[in-house]
Amino acid sequence: MAERADGFTLDEIVSRFGGELIGDGALRIRQVATLVLAGPGDIAFLANPKYRKQLKTSRAGAVILSAANAKGCPLPHIVSDNPYAYFAKVAQWLNPPPEAEPGIHPSAIVETRLDASISVGAGAYIGPDARIGAGSLIGPGCVIGSGVSIGQQARLFANVTVYQGCAIGARAIIHSGAVIGADGFGIAREADGSWTKIPQIGKVVIGNDVEIGANTTIDRGALDDTVIEDGVKLDNQIQIGHNVCIGAHTAMAGCVGVAGSAKIGRRCTVGGGAIILGHLTVADDVNISAATLVTKSISRSGTYTGALPFEPHRDWLKNAAQMRHLDAMAEKIHELEARLAQLEKKT
Repeated sequence: MAERADGFTLDEIVSRFGGELIGDGALRIRQVATLVLAGPGDIAFLANPKYRKQLKTSRAGAVILSAANAKGCPLPHIVSDNPYAYFAKVAQWLNPPPEAEPGIHPSAIVETRLDASISVGAGAYIGPDARIGAGSLIGPGCVIGSGVSIGQQARLFANVTVYQGCAIGARAIIHSGAVIGADGFGIAREADGSWTKIPQIGKVVIGNDVEIGANTTIDRGALDDTVIEDGVKLDNQIQIGHNVCIGAHTAMAGCVGVAGSAKIGRRCTVGGGAIILGHLTVADDVNISAATLVTKSISRSGTYTGALPFEPHRDWLKNAAQMRHLDAMAEKIHELEARLAQLEKKT
């Protein structure tokens, strides 16, 4: 948490986060901003070289950049190997989350014992045998089921629902409308075409330092647990199916869908709108581009893309029509190759 309302000097920032300072260390920084909008009391960052020309016209008090971009920089600057991550740390220091007022709102219903440091908002419900760590915030309208475990310093914003028996680690951030532990899509088809529900008796286990976006849903396991490991970051409106396992420090952008029993490795990234089918395995350090459909397991790290760039609709119709004939065209090519090989033998 920021200790002073008037910000911090560049010397103090470098003392806390490291890096090499070039310029006046006594310069006081009060806020973060972009190169274009920053003023004399702001610090900006430069991570993409194509924006380097903005340094000449920026009014920023200071800038965070790499050694490669530091040459000729007209502003006081901090040199870092990872300017964007450094900027994120400074932004956190200058903009700490507001402290919640400890205590239970009179309209909340709490059926378990809570530490005095916990804040419970209006209309929230906390069921029997729930355990919530010290310093946590349970926002207005949240529903915490029986037997739920939540670690210290967690922040659940308004109208988060955590079903019975689920476990959430320390310092979790869960945004409004998220649902943790609803039943997975487990149904068995009968001979007459009707469906029989399969009870979902697993739970959701979430590690430490996980952030879950607004209206994201994580289904409980059918038999085993659905597991979200430490440091995972999930954007808004993501669907995680039952028995999925997501490895530590993986990040997923909005509207990703992961079907049941998929296993996602550590430090992966998944672009917005991508779909990962069920029962697949994705290795560590895999980057999946936006709107990619993953239909088979990925065993090696790297970047994988399955989305077609957009084009004028009339052109797309023509190309789509041709795609229907790809199989037949491939057979004709094989036939022509075979005939060519026979001719080459004769000659």
